[in-house]
Amino acid sequence: MNVTKTRNGDELIVKVDGRLDTMTSPDLEKELAPETAATLILDFSDLEYISSAGLRVLLSSQKRMNAAGGEMIVRGCGDAILDVFEVTGFADFLTIED
Repeated sequence: MNVTKTRNGDELIVKVDGRLDTMTSPDLEKELAPETAATLILDFSDLEYISSAGLRVLLSSQKRMNAAGGEMIVRGCGDAILDVFEVTGFADFLTIED
């Protein structure tokens, strides 16, 4: 998994490539934890796979953004990732954009 962070004013764009699973999710969590932004954009256009450990990172990030009065947006998900969000119910509370 590769993580690339870019700031654009009050937005933090985090591009995640590869697999977000039990082995890599702690790395993403460490990358996201110290960051502050009004809007967190997770770019999943090159994400191939997400496991329950990756979903946990998304849930904790969403909770942190809600508590801070910010917004979290997930962009560029492929069909496989969207299917996981639908099956798990994450599509009900995540803001997902094309």
